[in-house]
Amino acid sequence: MKQSPLFGRLAALSDPIRARLLAALERHELSVGELHRALQLPQSTVSRHLRALGDAGWVESREDGTSNRYRIAQWSGDASARRLWSAVRDELHGMATVRRDAERVRGVLDERHTASQKFFATTAGRWDRLRAELFGDRVELLALPGLLDPSWTVADLGCGTGQLASAIAPFVAGVIAVDESAAMLRVARSRLASRTNVDLRQGSLEDLPIEDGEANAALLSLVLQYVADPTRALAGVRRALAPGGRAVVLDMRGHDRADLREQMGHAWQGIDEPQLREWSAGAGFRDCRYVPLPTLPGAKGPALFAAALS
Repeated sequence: MKQSPLFGRLAALSDPIRARLLAALERHELSVGELHRALQLPQSTVSRHLRALGDAGWVESREDGTSNRYRIAQWSGDASARRLWSAVRDELHGMATVRRDAERVRGVLDERHTASQKFFATTAGRWDRLRAELFGDRVELLALPGLLDPSWTVADLGCGTGQLASAIAPFVAGVIAVDESAAMLRVARSRLASRTNVDLRQGSLEDLPIEDGEANAALLSLVLQYVADPTRALAGVRRALAPGGRAVVLDMRGHDRADLREQMGHAWQGIDEPQLREWSAGAGFRDCRYVPLPTLPGAKGPALFAAALS
């Protein structure tokens, strides 16, 4: 006759130390060293009892650097384990030893917080530089596509080598990446080979290869200044957007760098707010919110703006 796992769980709880460990781990994830300080037991004793609790399915662990962190197991669908622990927990909460354990656990967590605050107090002046060294410049921007609706199709217009499309694709249902340059699209196709939800299309902004209402949002990154007829191009963008859709434009503000216009073939020497408002209104957009962006350290080009069109 096969033995019920309930008896193994009962046997594991027969030792008061194991019950105390579970009480400490019910609300907090703790390491062996933290449990050693909270329960005032030798680390070898803590480790031995954690192994027994793990074998019986009472605790789970995860690797955290060179150590492990433990927590009480999640018994989804196991009503008997939940009822058993509930009965044991009710008895434990009346014990002075368990109350003292809980106080020391709070002390351990306060130590964690103090260590964190000490780190930031000593690094506040150099935190931006340290973060950039560890993770790269403006790493926080990599998470912003998570604000997009996962059911959306986003049009990346003037996608170039596919850098933006690659960043957006994991967060949305699909990306339509459009560029007029066959050379750019070859590079983008190589970069986006693993992104199965990106549809690369060749075409111009003035004659978008996108059906009416096919996209929920559109991004025009450093591309509008190349367009000879921006009003016509933005009208095509509006046509391609579903009801309630929005376009975001990232581009250069007006500047005096004639060399860039000649070298890069720009049709416009930057775009100022009144000019973009005129173009977007002519294209049928009701609202244009134009926000000048700060110049990043080390940037050698003109200042940029971001605009939301709806």
